[in-house]
Amino acid sequence: MITVEDFFAQHDAWPWDPPRPGRATFHYLILVTEGELRHDVDHVTRTVAPGQWLWVRPGHAQCWHPPGTARGPFILFEPDVLTPATARLLAPLTAHEAPAVLSPHPDDTLWLQQTAFQLLDEHRALGRRPLDVHHALRRSLLESLLLRLANSLGVAAPDPTAGGSRGDTYGRFVDALELHFRELHLAADYAELLGCSVRTLSRAAQDATGHGVRELISERRLLEARRLLGGAQWDARAVAVHLGFTDPANFGRFFRDRTGLTPAAFAAREATTHP
Repeated sequence: MITVEDFFAQHDAWPWDPPRPGRATFHYLILVTEGELRHDVDHVTRTVAPGQWLWVRPGHAQCWHPPGTARGPFILFEPDVLTPATARLLAPLTAHEAPAVLSPHPDDTLWLQQTAFQLLDEHRALGRRPLDVHHALRRSLLESLLLRLANSLGVAAPDPTAGGSRGDTYGRFVDALELHFRELHLAADYAELLGCSVRTLSRAAQDATGHGVRELISERRLLEARRLLGGAQWDARAVAVHLGFTDPANFGRFFRDRTGLTPAAFAAREATTHP
């Protein structure tokens, strides 16, 4: 754990040699206490104001902007650092599709900031107390911070009694989609996997998002295509195979219809934007 200003100070080649877009392999959690932070998450530029948090989750494509006036604590943690019970409570907030920019309730702003800096102090206190106590304190502070942040945002914890609800059906669909979007592309595939009818699944998705199952599947495939063509610099044929398209031409039409660009044009634009 460091601060935003320390991170930028360690990259003194800015703005001549900015990092390329890449895939996050752990959680990036940044509180902006002063100034403004601009950061690309899944090819969308997010602007984070004082009091707001930026959360980049594992699997997201991200790219830093040149340093500006932003100040604040910068927390990085691996997905398995949370205890199982806490991870279940935080599932809506750690989910892949959760918002990248978070705005806590004003009543919680000071507490969250103080706890974040306490976590930074404990991180810097390595060697001042037994290592197991040091790690336990860091985990306790992190979990307290995340649980308060989730509560401040009004994020509902999963309801274990809601096994037959549409909300639970949609939640299980999102989990299944994240695992199988490369090989399963039809609503019927997911309905069969979840043990429900296509109609039930469609209504659950519509209730939760206002979009149909087919559209959600396409959007997830498109997001992965953008990540691979942009930050990972895969060629279009490799992306098509990876996403289960039997013909690269079909992938090209799929991508162009939704972005207005061919895969090659999109990749070229990303390479120009992020040299």
